[in-house]
Amino acid sequence: MLKEVVVSGEVLEVFLELCREVFPRENIMLIRGKVRGERAEIKEFLIPPFSTYGEGFSSFPTHMIPFDLSIIGIAHSHPSGSNNPSDEDLNHFYGRVMLIAAYPYGMGSVAAYNSKGIKIELTVD
Repeated sequence: MLKEVVVSGEVLEVFLELCREVFPRENIMLIRGKVRGERAEIKEFLIPPFSTYGEGFSSFPTHMIPFDLSIIGIAHSHPSGSNNPSDEDLNHFYGRVMLIAAYPYGMGSVAAYNSKGIKIELTVD
């Protein structure tokens, strides 16, 4: 089980900027990185093919994602201001980790979770 998620400030800022761009709609992205033991290292965020950005939801057809073992999870935004996962978020969990950024999308507004909705320590380098 993951205990820590690590991402560089520069990479995280790219995700947050895209969240600001689509506000007040939700943003959704794939997370590319590596999992080593109990630690996940995020290398970049990718725009999923045919993604939908709506007010109160975001989605993408998972069957359109190419087979890629470097995709370790999803990241999305919550324009509501809460970075806690909803039941809908957990029901559509993809990969090993989920990042949620809450409005106003600053570095301190992001949290990481596992598939059970348990918060994981997020370290920004």
